[in-house]
Amino acid sequence: MKTYTAKPTDIERKWYLIDATDQILGRLATKAADILRGKHKPMYTPSMDTGDYIIIINAEKVRVTGKKADTMEYQRFSGYPDGLKIESYKQMKVKKPEYIVQHAIAGMVPKTKLGKAMIKKLKVFAGPEHDHVAQKPEQITV
Repeated sequence: MKTYTAKPTDIERKWYLIDATDQILGRLATKAADILRGKHKPMYTPSMDTGDYIIIINAEKVRVTGKKADTMEYQRFSGYPDGLKIESYKQMKVKKPEYIVQHAIAGMVPKTKLGKAMIKKLKVFAGPEHDHVAQKPEQITV
């Protein structure tokens, strides 16, 4: 018996729409990462990008549980001395709510060239409108 390996010509991509209203961040990110990687398909191959496109709307309405809203922080570093910038979850939710969802999902895909290709298929919007109506995305629930 031979192991099946997906070929680039076999991969068929679909578009999915997820509404993040009142969704828990971690559970939403897990579901989205699985779809981006293609783990929901029977033809999943770890070394190939077999995943689908995901549109996430209402990212500003995502929630976290416990004390994470008070303790979670986002760090970035400019590369210069004293260039560490730290922002809390509450500050980031006001400034860039899309980044919170993107950052959570990016942490769940591989940190390789393959993972970077997968993240490019993720489209996150703070509000209910999105630019991909022409792709006719299929609504899924988490």
